[in-house]
Amino acid sequence: MLTTVINRKIEGQKSNLTAYAFLNPNPPHFQLTLTSPSPTSSPSPPKHSSTSPLAPSASPSSPSPTPASSTLDPKQLTALQSLNVPTTRDPCTQPALVRNNITLCDNSKPFRHLLALKLANCSDDVALSFTALKSLATLQSLQFLNCPIAPIRFPADLALSLRSFSAVSSLRHLTGVWLARLENLTDLTVTNVQVNSSGPFVILGNMKKLRSVTISHANLTGNFPRHMNPNLTHIDFSGNRLRGRIPSSINRLENVQTLNLSNNAFTDDIPSTIGDLIALRNVSLASNSLSGAVPESLSAIPNLVHVDLSSNQLNGTIPRYFTGMKTLKYLNLANNNFRGVMPFNATFISRLAVFKVAGNDFLCYNRSILSSKMKLGIAPCDRHGYPMSPPPAKDSSDDDTSNSDYDDTDTEESNHKDRHHGPNKVVLGVAIGLSSIVFLIIFLVLLSKCCR
Repeated sequence: MLTTVINRKIEGQKSNLTAYAFLNPNPPHFQLTLTSPSPTSSPSPPKHSSTSPLAPSASPSSPSPTPASSTLDPKQLTALQSLNVPTTRDPCTQPALVRNNITLCDNSKPFRHLLALKLANCSDDVALSFTALKSLATLQSLQFLNCPIAPIRFPADLALSLRSFSAVSSLRHLTGVWLARLENLTDLTVTNVQVNSSGPFVILGNMKKLRSVTISHANLTGNFPRHMNPNLTHIDFSGNRLRGRIPSSINRLENVQTLNLSNNAFTDDIPSTIGDLIALRNVSLASNSLSGAVPESLSAIPNLVHVDLSSNQLNGTIPRYFTGMKTLKYLNLANNNFRGVMPFNATFISRLAVFKVAGNDFLCYNRSILSSKMKLGIAPCDRHGYPMSPPPAKDSSDDDTSNSDYDDTDTEESNHKDRHHGPNKVVLGVAIGLSSIVFLIIFLVLLSKCCR
């Protein structure tokens, strides 16, 4: 089902119209109605962009066009029809009953032009036409959601006009060169689409205006780019096959707030320059092959909320500085090679929404600080700071009465009790055996007398 939606925003004497229409394939036609939101309502911003590139620019001196005198450019109307979008009514003046596929128009005269087009849940008979796309060169935003149709080379005018491009489970296979032609993008999202490229730099090298990039679960290969746009605020390369080191030049991304490099094949250590990313709030390096210690420089990032370093080969001790991060809510250090005593107390752990340290065989917790009831997935420490062997099943209250993990009094006392109970059991067994023998002898004697 293809849909186009219209929102209307009234502000003084200015009017910005957003057209929505939807296609009902049986029989296919647009079903359109007009909606007028209250003057205080405003359209929702794009998912990854901090500013909307889609806001139509109306001249202050020109009066607001009326639906009767301003309709969609006939060439663009034909282009929509060639994309199997019937347009029995003007999509710029008739909003849809169902929000799905969206068009946004400007206020130009005598004909309005499309600024945004979103195609969702495309049917199998939808095909992109070079001629149709050439007529849509005014588009600033183009989104494909669940449209597994064959891609086509965009006309140069359209490629340069676009500011936002999304392909989610759509367009089948793409190439880095194909995406690189969209060089004026501020927002790029490609998810669950195969992308053939020798690395992210081939795609992003010439995108000087880019602010947000998501290329995830795209089978992307290559290395993390040494040089990227320093104005980027969102980077998501998760679920690919990127390899090699995370370069120390990552510190040039001074405005990045979200960095997701999880589920790749990055190796070596985490660069200490990551601490220069002072705007960073969310970082995930999970499910790679990173090794070495967690850099102390991470403590210099003031507003971290989400830290996921799980499923790597990180080693050394867990830094204590995490306890000083007042904004931290998510900390996942599971499945690494951390060792020593975990430096966190119950107060710190309780203020986190998510805390995971399981899967670190050489890591242990201090029982004088933390109760075994917390089920951290690691062993308690002995007096030397090494993990104790897993204790036999018993009442967990025994752990709570311990004064210190560095005092093995409990262990020695337990062993003493075991030694004490051991001989008693042996004596009891011998006594029972002797009694049985005596009883058997008496029984045989009595039996022999009776037989005589």
